[in-house]
Amino acid sequence: MKYDAIVVGGGHAGCEAALSLARLKKKTLLISGNKDYIASMPCNPSIGGPAKGILVKEIDALGGEMGVIADRSYLQMRLLNGSNGPAVQALRCQSDKYKYHEEMLKVILNQENLDFIEGYVRSILTEDKKIKGLDLEDGRLFLCDAVVLTTGTYLNSVCFKGSNEVFSGPEGQKTYKSLSNSLKELGFEIMRLKTGTPARILDTSIDYSNMIIQNGDRDNEGFSYKTKNFLPLDKQIPCYLIHTTKETHKIILDNLEKSALYGGEITGVGPRYCPSIETKLVRFKDKERHQIFIEPVSPNSHKMYLQGFSTSMPEDIQDEMIKSLPGLENAVIMEYAYAIEYDAINPLQIKRTLETKIIENLYTAGQINGTSGYEEAACQGLMAGINAARKLDSLPPFILRRDEAYIGVLIDDLVTKGTEEPYRMLTSRAEHRLLLRNDNAYTRLMPYGHEIGLISDEDYNEFLISQKTIEEEKERLKGEYIIGTKEQNEICISLGLSTISNKESLYNLIKRPDYDYKKAFLVLKKDIAIDDKLIRQIDVDIKYEGYIKKAQKEAQELKRVEALKIPEDINYDDIHNLASEAKEKLKIVNPTSIGQANRISGVNPADVAILLTYIKAKR
Repeated sequence: MKYDAIVVGGGHAGCEAALSLARLKKKTLLISGNKDYIASMPCNPSIGGPAKGILVKEIDALGGEMGVIADRSYLQMRLLNGSNGPAVQALRCQSDKYKYHEEMLKVILNQENLDFIEGYVRSILTEDKKIKGLDLEDGRLFLCDAVVLTTGTYLNSVCFKGSNEVFSGPEGQKTYKSLSNSLKELGFEIMRLKTGTPARILDTSIDYSNMIIQNGDRDNEGFSYKTKNFLPLDKQIPCYLIHTTKETHKIILDNLEKSALYGGEITGVGPRYCPSIETKLVRFKDKERHQIFIEPVSPNSHKMYLQGFSTSMPEDIQDEMIKSLPGLENAVIMEYAYAIEYDAINPLQIKRTLETKIIENLYTAGQINGTSGYEEAACQGLMAGINAARKLDSLPPFILRRDEAYIGVLIDDLVTKGTEEPYRMLTSRAEHRLLLRNDNAYTRLMPYGHEIGLISDEDYNEFLISQKTIEEEKERLKGEYIIGTKEQNEICISLGLSTISNKESLYNLIKRPDYDYKKAFLVLKKDIAIDDKLIRQIDVDIKYEGYIKKAQKEAQELKRVEALKIPEDINYDDIHNLASEAKEKLKIVNPTSIGQANRISGVNPADVAILLTYIKAKR
């Protein structure tokens, strides 16, 4: 049977890729080993977090599905870094692991233009270095014009508990070993990476009395603009915070050689920003304790998840480690922690569209590209699906700049700098993070989502109305004044606000550190007639106006250098004054613009100047 596109792997990247292709009118097949693990959460049952939460907002603004499903299945919702500036604020929800899977599976099975089968791919079929189809281990053969590989941590994977090794994917599922060999035969450079997951504990065996409770703090906000009904705070399920003890550290350090990571069994590189507990102790010797969060897996499960306590220790040592933690002295372990090692491709072998450089119309997304995390995977799956569909329709590629989206930062980092460890999205990676906020994701990206065809006319028109409301309200605030009457200043004092000595527009008043939109209206004794979400964006736009204008000016310079394109047929060996290291790096990455060339490690400003002079001379 012939398809327009086939997506391999039913994780977060695979779901977004398959749905975007099908919604863009491409006859699509999704192949996954087990439908019971579609959009599973083998690592941690949560969505969002610093930078990651903004990725989910961006996925939603472009017409992806992750935010919608996260809002249907959350147990609690929190805004992280709420007391800090808007550039680092992001939503995080604790998810019902099983409901998230169930809701996504419903969407997949009911999506028009999308077929689903269970199976394992043996090899990629090509003709003249172009995708022809896929060969499955059970002998089935499917022809297609494009393939998106989203194999997650299932590619030639091995699970470790101490010296115990099992060839399997997460949660005991079958691994894709022959597919990894097929990629090697096609010429792909394979990396070995590692990640891990903590143990799961029986909830009734936990003593919560001395733990710090972590409640949700958002009952009217979610990841998707489509969400209208939210979980009340009194219905949200709490998490708990504890810390490791001296005894915990002694047990781990005394048995360090029994860890698969330190005993030599694991050769893959682990994630720097989400390390195992033994790595934390080795790397941060000066820290007397480390945070551990006790998080629910689902209301329909008695399992509690120990975030921050992943390990590859043997089961008997895990027993000792866990029972040394406060409140877990009598803990019953339902699932032991394990580390998992898996294959990925060097991301320098993929283009900014996520199409591979080696095989035409073969796209890769998620952990196969060297990233970690559900959110990083989902945004790549969405972008790979969009670009595969656009290429099949002979349309220009869809590429986001670094000043437009965290998605743009993530993909540009991967294909320009590569990675030697599982890549995690961080706010510090984005030089324009004040422009890439939680509150303005729709302003930045929904016009693209509509133009591509994943945002409906109805939803887009509603967005345009909200944008018009914001701009009109900001203009109105410039013409509405508080004159600082005795009564108004008495209200200011009662609210702990600075008093008003001269006539002041509401617009300028909101710029003060202690004021915001709602407080200004309290002083004015006027009712508020617009939505809270719009108010938040108005507050940020006004309060940080000067900083935003400066960031926009810097972004314009980035846009200018990104517009300076490098010819596809350029031969770097012909540029005689270019440094040898720069030539090698430029040939590997094959940048599309001067801006991208400037971000390559090993290519210095002098090399870029020589390259620019050469291109101008050739023109």
